[in-house]
Amino acid sequence: MSLRRHYGKYVRSLRKGLHILAAPVKGDNGRGGLFIQAYRGFGSNNRLFLMGRVFRQPGFGASLREDMLRRDIIDLIRRLWRKPIVGAQVRVRYKDADTIVRTDRHGFFRVHMDLSTMPSDVIWHSMELSLVHPADDRATTTGEFFTPTSRARYGVISDIDDTVVYTGVANTTKMMWRLFAQGAESRVVFPGVSALYQALYNGDTGSQGNPLFYVSRAPWSIYQVLVEFFRMHRIPNGPILILREWGMKRGSVLPRRAKDHKLDAIRQILALYDDLPFILIGDSGQRDPEVYTRVLREHPGRITGIYIRDVSNDPRREAAIAELAREVKEAGSDLMLASDTVAMAEHAVDQGLIPMDALEEVRRSHDDEEAE
Repeated sequence: MSLRRHYGKYVRSLRKGLHILAAPVKGDNGRGGLFIQAYRGFGSNNRLFLMGRVFRQPGFGASLREDMLRRDIIDLIRRLWRKPIVGAQVRVRYKDADTIVRTDRHGFFRVHMDLSTMPSDVIWHSMELSLVHPADDRATTTGEFFTPTSRARYGVISDIDDTVVYTGVANTTKMMWRLFAQGAESRVVFPGVSALYQALYNGDTGSQGNPLFYVSRAPWSIYQVLVEFFRMHRIPNGPILILREWGMKRGSVLPRRAKDHKLDAIRQILALYDDLPFILIGDSGQRDPEVYTRVLREHPGRITGIYIRDVSNDPRREAAIAELAREVKEAGSDLMLASDTVAMAEHAVDQGLIPMDALEEVRRSHDDEEAE
């Protein structure tokens, strides 16, 4: 590839990455002021959960709408200078349900809403969010939340770092470089992941629409990058739960230890979908096997299987996981230390979770991506 083509590729990648990083502040069209950012939520027939944040951001450069590059640079600067609003009151409306929530000391708000009108049998739903205090009629946005259809037979909760992607998702600069500058040449996603997760989403019948939840130790600042990353790599959409701020409570100085955040998130999901069994997917490098085994103890009969990607290359770690696997087996489930994505898919076929043709697609995808 010529130097000019290399240069053109990196310029295009830089511009695309810049546009995505600047995206969270674009809803005000450069006017500045108060702004609500809503993250993808999830719900059931009678309850929903959604997180978001309220900011005050500077307003300048509104006249640059025709100059996309300069507009993105200005919006990125505005994003870096925005400040969270403490104690803001946000009104949330979905059909005939209405509630007001308050932001914490970091500007985050959490919506736990009871629903009197059952969501229709579709996957994604829209809701309206507006600012009550400080009052600003312009500070409105549309949020979305996921509900499983009546065809769903199980759910999936998956870690992201070292499970879906190689180490580095918590590093914004590294992720941006891999995703946009290196593109398909970068080893970002583990081979076969997209095919496996699509198969789990479709289920054994091919049309179940099983819910997928993704948890990450990355900061919320990388949320938009993760959303684009999933789209580019054709990984099924699902709520992305950022664990770093998950355990914060109003008035606390520091969040609780990170290992508690994943437990909190999983417990909340299992409580909301109390009629669904779940598959838990993680890696051997952190505490996923221990956390998932604890979840199984707390929720007997709810965990169909635990898939752990082997990334530690440590005989002592493998022995510890093998001991946990025996405990899980005695409880009537399986904990599998998988060498690759194909091994997970093979077990899923044996358990009747995905069809045989989906396994063949995972194998083809794995081999093709491994050879790149």
